[in-house]
Amino acid sequence: MTQTLAEEVKTNDVQIQDAGPCRKRISIRIPKERVNEKLRESLASISAEAQLPGFRKGHVPAALVEKRFGTALRNEAKNQLVASAYSAAIEKANLKIVGEPFSETLGGVEIKEGQDLAFEIDVEVQPEFAMPSLDGIPVKKPTIELPETAITDEVQKILINEGDLEARETPEPGDYLTGHGIMKGADGTEFYNIKGCVVQVPTTDKGGKGMILGVMVNDFAKQFGLPKAGQTATIKTKGPENHEVEQVRGADLTITFTVDRVDRILPAKIENVVKNFGMTDEQQLRDAIKQRMEQRVMIQQQSVMRQQIAQHLLANTKIDLPERITAIQSARNFERRRMELMYRGVDPQKIEEHIAELRSGSSEVAVRELKLFFILNRAAEEFNVRVEEAEMNGRIAQLAMERGVRPDKLRQEIIQRNQVGVIYQQIREHKAMDAILAKANITEMAADEFNKLMAEEAKAGVPA
Repeated sequence: MTQTLAEEVKTNDVQIQDAGPCRKRISIRIPKERVNEKLRESLASISAEAQLPGFRKGHVPAALVEKRFGTALRNEAKNQLVASAYSAAIEKANLKIVGEPFSETLGGVEIKEGQDLAFEIDVEVQPEFAMPSLDGIPVKKPTIELPETAITDEVQKILINEGDLEARETPEPGDYLTGHGIMKGADGTEFYNIKGCVVQVPTTDKGGKGMILGVMVNDFAKQFGLPKAGQTATIKTKGPENHEVEQVRGADLTITFTVDRVDRILPAKIENVVKNFGMTDEQQLRDAIKQRMEQRVMIQQQSVMRQQIAQHLLANTKIDLPERITAIQSARNFERRRMELMYRGVDPQKIEEHIAELRSGSSEVAVRELKLFFILNRAAEEFNVRVEEAEMNGRIAQLAMERGVRPDKLRQEIIQRNQVGVIYQQIREHKAMDAILAKANITEMAADEFNKLMAEEAKAGVPA
């Protein structure tokens, strides 16, 4: 018979200890009596549905069921025991869990009849800290205008996005190379082996800096050169300090890239784009772009104010955090930033370049992002923020519009990349900051005046 959480608390041996700042290690031992009971329950459940040749459904001998379905039976029993014991442990300890639990050893733990089931799970917890006052925070609101040149620039981007690829024999700055990229450490450890990845030859304005396999390399153009199809370029660099793969951090890396093809993007003709978009003429296209960009301006204005709220919270909140964040925390930081840039309508290529820069950034920046995550999580709790399914659907539709894809296609992509939680967290954080903005002391000013003031404050070291 399945136990309640209260019964799980009484039955299991649970030990909780610190495993670092914002991290707890939960050690759980489930007694063999409970293990035996669960295995019997699982066997009975499978036996009732089992159907093998020569036997009627539900009448297969238990020994045969065990032989045929034993592995699946034990895995299911183990998963259920672990899940219920973990839930009981965090409820008893009143732990405020942040993110997903993880374990380096649980996968190798086997469940056996007549033996206790012992395992360890690490969890990230909300740190204890005092929130600053959220009333009357000074916020400057710039009045942002949309110049006609911005619409023209957006038209040019669309022409490039809708353009055709022209195969090239010899690459030039700005061209795209498709090929096979491999990243290895000094000892030969292979971190990435990706076929069909794309590298852009840096344009002259990049100062030789370029990105390959998500890593930004300062002298990329010099090392990479201008390889043709069939040729291999070799890049040597240091692993970014905040990479999601901890073994990559600070490691001596060798990246090889074998070119399969070289392409240049030829912008589409405006009349073809107008036709493909179902418009009557270029002016209708420009009007549609203007409407979308006006919405983007509103998002930008709101984002600027949210950034000021974030700066205030960071400057006025003291939290003990680790000096180096974990791989899981790094990955979460990057996904949060990637989704935020998508929300603001930033070009996908620019987003990935920005993420690569973040990987190479200082630990101070990464820890700052983690600190903000905890503060906003706490603010959302204080304001009792809830995220409805309709809000999730609306945000996905908005992101799809910025990307120029169908909402159902983007939704599927988000599910496949396990980013549903990132969307949820983004909406929750935005609503928390908007609740703070509703209580803020807001001063409107012209965009030029705002930019000048921000530059002066940044130079003086004053948080924006």
